[in-house]
Amino acid sequence: MSPETILTDLLARYAGTVSTPAWGETTLFYNPDNTFKRGAYFATIKEKNGDHDQASELDREGVFRLNIGATRPLFEARFGNPPARPTKGGHVHGPWDFIALDSLTPHPVYGWMSWVSILNPSEASFASCLELLDSAYVKATATFNKRLRAAAR
Repeated sequence: MSPETILTDLLARYAGTVSTPAWGETTLFYNPDNTFKRGAYFATIKEKNGDHDQASELDREGVFRLNIGATRPLFEARFGNPPARPTKGGHVHGPWDFIALDSLTPHPVYGWMSWVSILNPSEASFASCLELLDSAYVKATATFNKRLRAAAR
């Protein structure tokens, strides 16, 4: 799968989502009608290293990472308790290989927040991530709606 294929699929699959370049990656926000400058994000596609995010070696030719803001229960079902927050510029510690292709891991920087990642997912691996994506989308819609209610006050 390519980043473009994944992005097209996610935009079609999840109503009210928009794609925005943000933080050096393509970010998928739940933001129906562009209500806010940025809505609630639930997934990103990153294609290059960042100043504080180099554990996946995304500067390798053709390598990209799909990141998903999983719910904590789904994260824990796959990996146990989230790892400790890394120091600035570091990555979470654990038995995961952050440079392995097509392998679901905690996000190397945001795993402590229950985010998960997969480098260059195959179609089968992407399909196995749909439960995580669905839950991330539901979480984003709840965050968005909470923000909308607060703005209406």
